[in-house]
Amino acid sequence: MKYILRVIGRTALRLLAILLVIATLTAAYFGYKGYQMYQDAVRETPITEIGRTIRDNGHYVQYKELPAIYTDAVISAEDKRFYTHPGIDPIAIGRAVWKDMISLSFVEGGSTITQQIAKNQLFTQEKKVERKFAEIFAALALEREYSKEELFELYVNTIYFGSGYYGIYEAAQGYYGKNPSELTDYEAIMLAGIPNAPSNYSPDTSMELARKRMSLVLDKMVDCDKITETRANEILGNITK
Repeated sequence: MKYILRVIGRTALRLLAILLVIATLTAAYFGYKGYQMYQDAVRETPITEIGRTIRDNGHYVQYKELPAIYTDAVISAEDKRFYTHPGIDPIAIGRAVWKDMISLSFVEGGSTITQQIAKNQLFTQEKKVERKFAEIFAALALEREYSKEELFELYVNTIYFGSGYYGIYEAAQGYYGKNPSELTDYEAIMLAGIPNAPSNYSPDTSMELARKRMSLVLDKMVDCDKITETRANEILGNITK
């Protein structure tokens, strides 16, 4: 019996070693393809030009003009380690890879705010392994070029909020007839939840789904210690009115 167990153990170790070699070679292959994709993208749109292009679009909202509760809501919901990671979040990536392996599909991407900027400004939305690697190279380059506040600005000034609104200025004006700095806590958190799935969470599409998403954002804010549970319940009280 002990001999059989030793044989099984050695076989399992050999299989594990083979799997590790395959995984390493696969990562190297797609990493190389991703780097080539990244190089092609930045030749066409240099990293230094991304910020300038977005700022020149008009109605650009600076970080200091955004309500603090909106900033906290977006980061809690989308990328809670935004201020500390270098552009990629290994913890989120690991969790996403595990879920993708279980489902045998791209269920979760693990993308940071910086990666989303890279994807939206440099690449297509097509889900390819090499594009994820290209996104990582681009995110690291973006972090070297821009401050965290600048990256947050670039993100919220370009993301889609549903109902034809691109960027936080259009969203605040379109949904509430206000500048972003004038948003109430309720309105700011509502807008923070929409970009995750604009076609579903736009208040113009389904107020019920928008409110459910807002409730989830508030839960994440409480988990991140960005808001007290008491204040979250007060805002939730407004949802039902």
